[in-house]
This record gives sequence, structure tokens and C-alpha cells, in this order.
Amino acid sequence: MQRRRFLRSALTAALATATASLLRPGRADALGGELPTLDGPAPDFRLAGVAPAAPAARGGQAAAAVATELALEDFAGRWLVLYFYPRDFTGGCTLEARGFQKDLEAFHRSGAEVVGVSADDPDSHASFCSEEGLAFPLLSDPGGQVSRRYGSWIAPFSQRHTFLIDPEGMLRARWVAVRPTGHSGEVLAELVRLQAS
Repeated sequence: MQRRRFLRSALTAALATATASLLRPGRADALGGELPTLDGPAPDFRLAGVAPAAPAARGGQAAAAVATELALEDFAGRWLVLYFYPRDFTGGCTLEARGFQKDLEAFHRSGAEVVGVSADDPDSHASFCSEEGLAFPLLSDPGGQVSRRYGSWIAPFSQRHTFLIDPEGMLRARWVAVRPTGHSGEVLAELVRLQAS
């Protein structure tokens, strides 16, 4: 009888805590933690990674990845699709990257850049870019510092979340627990919708 009473009180306390958390204004949670607020400033970042070489240096061949360091401020005046993913070369992450690559010119025509973030090191990113022919930057967040700011971290991996940031650095849309197939088209459609409104 005491055990049942203890379990009932523990369950009641857990439900009360969860309900209070969900009802807290401005707070949104995902599996990876607290998400940044929509229509608020996007969390700042500065990460090392790789980016494709300039088109003139490619000579018409597959893009060679070169070392880079990028920050949110580097995208001022442009839209930014910042997507977090678990790991290079895995099935879902490869599908997602291929989707963004397929739609990359459409994103560029809409004034948007695409940047991927995972815990993989720059060497892994360079191999992934080369093997998949990716022409957008991949940044390395091995300790999850930036992923945590975006509510996208469960050690040791970034979670599959995407954020759409406007030219003023404001977060305008987000997707959590992304399904890789067709996701790029979904983000592109929302970008076009937001630009038209």
C-alpha cells in the first residue's frame, strides 16, 4: 500500500513538473534540449569546418573542400539554412545532404545559404563533401557547444534539426526530428513563403 502511494505521488510530481515546463511562456523543448525562440535572435556561433573551393579553382571538377571558419555574422544580409545532423556518411544524413545539394541553386536564387553542422571533425567533413559532391559548408561541433544553443544535442551527436534564419539574424522557422527525405524541399517552400509575406 505504501509503495502504491509513493509511486502515485512520484508520478503526480513528475506530471506537474512536465506540465509547468510545457506551459512556461516562450519555451519550446525538443529531444535535444531547449530550442531557441521563433522570431527572436538566432543563437550566435563560430565554428571551424570545410567549405567548397571557389568555382574558378575547381576547373569544372568536383568541389574540393578547404578549411574555413564561419560565424553567424558572416551571413548578415542573407537568409541562412542552418541544419544539424548526427553523422557524416550515415544513410539519413547522406539523404538529407543530397537533398540540400539538389536544391542548392534554388536556395541561392532565393538569397539563402545552406550550412550543415555535426560533431564530425573537419577531415570527415572534407571526405563527405568530396564523396557526395557537396557545394555548401559543413561545420564541426565536436563538443556540441553550438548544437546545445540550438536545442540539438544529445551527446555525442547533434540531432536532426533545421533552422531558417533571416538576413537580420532572426530565427523565422525550425524543424525538429527531421525526416531526411524531401526535407530540403520543405525548407525551400517555407523560405519562399516567408519572403513573399
